[in-house]
Amino acid sequence: TITMTTRSILVLSATAIGIGALLTPSCAFTPTPKRRHIVSTHQHDDGRIVRSSVTKLKMSDDNGTAKKMDDTTNFFSSLMENFLPNNNESNEVEPVIETEEQKLKRLRMERLAEIEMGEVRRQQRVSEDKLGYLFLFALQLLPLLGTDRIESLIYFFGVAVTTVYLGGRQEVVDAPEKISKNNALYAPIGASLAIGGLYLLLKVGIDITSLYAIMVTLFGALAVSDIGIPILRNVFPNVDFANAEVPVPQMVADKLDLDKPALPLDGLVTLGLGVLCTAVYWAPVAGGMEGKFLISNAIAWALGMVSLGAISLGSFQTGAILLAGLFCYDIFWVFGTDVMMTVATKVEAPVKFLYTAPPSDTPRAYPFSVLGLGDVVIPGLFVRLMSKVDQVLQPKNLSYFNVATGAYAAGLSACFIANEVFHNGQPALLYLDPSLVGGTLACAAVNNQVSDLWDFSEADEDEE
Repeated sequence: TITMTTRSILVLSATAIGIGALLTPSCAFTPTPKRRHIVSTHQHDDGRIVRSSVTKLKMSDDNGTAKKMDDTTNFFSSLMENFLPNNNESNEVEPVIETEEQKLKRLRMERLAEIEMGEVRRQQRVSEDKLGYLFLFALQLLPLLGTDRIESLIYFFGVAVTTVYLGGRQEVVDAPEKISKNNALYAPIGASLAIGGLYLLLKVGIDITSLYAIMVTLFGALAVSDIGIPILRNVFPNVDFANAEVPVPQMVADKLDLDKPALPLDGLVTLGLGVLCTAVYWAPVAGGMEGKFLISNAIAWALGMVSLGAISLGSFQTGAILLAGLFCYDIFWVFGTDVMMTVATKVEAPVKFLYTAPPSDTPRAYPFSVLGLGDVVIPGLFVRLMSKVDQVLQPKNLSYFNVATGAYAAGLSACFIANEVFHNGQPALLYLDPSLVGGTLACAAVNNQVSDLWDFSEADEDEE
């Protein structure tokens, strides 16, 4: 599941009407204390709309997060003033009327300001983790050194562990969608129906690979655009992307209901990059997928990062239920049937990480070694939850996030070792899930917080 920000939705609309300038408006954000005039409305029986004013003061804390404080009267006191008689005629103030159009415009501007604040947080976090992003980029040069088994293992291990780490720390603009315990409980059943359905279609001769890949790459273009914005802002720190805009025809502005005929530059650049990745993925390249598998990996990575930011497990128990169910799911479909291997090798789409298989005297049915995207995202959601646990429980001895990241690396290493020993495909969750749950519970024991961890539930945004 990928939730798109307002920026991405407007981008998609602009694409649909065939205009080359493809991005949504952004609103400048100044991270210094600023007073902001907010209004609340009340409609009387005679149709009059009365607005009472509230002044908000934005302050920046140590982390640069905006805080707001009311410093004027509330709505009810203002409303009473409109009905109680006032003997001092000279001090009477006419009620300010806000039309529905003005209200919508105000709400839209506040939303754009909220988005820009989120982008600033994302940019700062990418700057803090720049070494991780540079390491991921350097790994893409590894195929130039060779395609032996050791290179593929280094590539998969580096990409997976770094993605889990970065995805667990990334900032997001909108609150993620939480998975309920019921959803976690039935997730293995839904996943089994999906993979079983694909397998049956392939067996009866119905190949929906192209349709599936088209859908994935379209979402992939948006994912590249979304995840690329904070990276772009760090690559070009001297460009004022908060205010840099590209003019668009008035027709586009009218269609998108823009306040002015302009779209933000950063989104235009990153969306163009996403479209370029999709175009290269579908372009006929010499050698087929072997000549462009890194593009497929880039799209898969963007989808994984966006998924880690868009979904939250919500509680430790939900995470444990999900991992336990998918633990059984992975073992059954890999060891009990040929379904997983058939779908993984026959359905070609950017939902897995690929690396060219080492040379062999025996022809291979599939020319790549594979690491499924689910083996990164599912455990990654649990690791990301541990970053929230750190914020709330504030452990004194060991960080839950660091322990979970290390547990993921240990579990993935065990999977690779088993693959080398038994020379067949391994269900990665067989090794990852016990490592994650066991590692974090052991960490809780060291911190004397086992019950706190077991009962941990992430607070809703409005409760925070």
